[in-house]
Amino acid sequence: MEKLELKYEGKAKKVYATDEKNYYWVAYKDDATAFNGEKKGQIADKGEVNNQLSALFFTEIEKAGIPTHFVRLLGQRDMLVRKLDMIPLEVVVRNIVAGSLSKRLGVEEGFILSQPVVELYYKDDALGDPMVNESHVAAMGWAKLEIAKEIQVMGLKVNEILRNILAKAGIDLIDFKLEFGIDNGKVILGDEISPDTCRYWDIKTREKLDKDRFRRDLGQVEEAYQEVFRRVKEVLAGQ
Repeated sequence: MEKLELKYEGKAKKVYATDEKNYYWVAYKDDATAFNGEKKGQIADKGEVNNQLSALFFTEIEKAGIPTHFVRLLGQRDMLVRKLDMIPLEVVVRNIVAGSLSKRLGVEEGFILSQPVVELYYKDDALGDPMVNESHVAAMGWAKLEIAKEIQVMGLKVNEILRNILAKAGIDLIDFKLEFGIDNGKVILGDEISPDTCRYWDIKTREKLDKDRFRRDLGQVEEAYQEVFRRVKEVLAGQ
């Protein structure tokens, strides 16, 4: 597999073409941003953790019957993925109140929801990725209504899979975001699943083990990322 020209560079990854037209080479970066790019920094070895942790999660999700774009690892911070036509929506699944939901509802962080909450956001950096509903999606033509429903159902299934793995690792899955794309008419899970895109809290101590440590200047950011990776790796190795 040969890495060709850079196709896209985002906040956390670089995406390259390859000598096989249906596949992309993704290189994970150590760059960190928060608050729509207002805060910037570096998290040592973040790219390696996010790449390899995402690969572990994608593999388990595939085993459960949900297709993902992940093909194989190409190195410590690189992976090969299927090329997708991305749907311009983020699916956010929430199990425990934190972050923007806490502010929006006036509920203290840590409140356990009686059932998972699913939200849709329109992907547009300039607009700050606003929250939308199915009516917005249909009216704006961002996706067919049945696809909007399908990605929400898939999000809930991914939630079950991840919560089970993480619980065994002594970690609560607070909330997370997913992105999906289309390949030959089929909805496929894309992007990444990492401390950048999920909130993880230690079940016993309630210590934050995710990007909130960077957002809120809590310190020990690198250690938190590494700890999640270590625990998940141990759980999956023991299955």
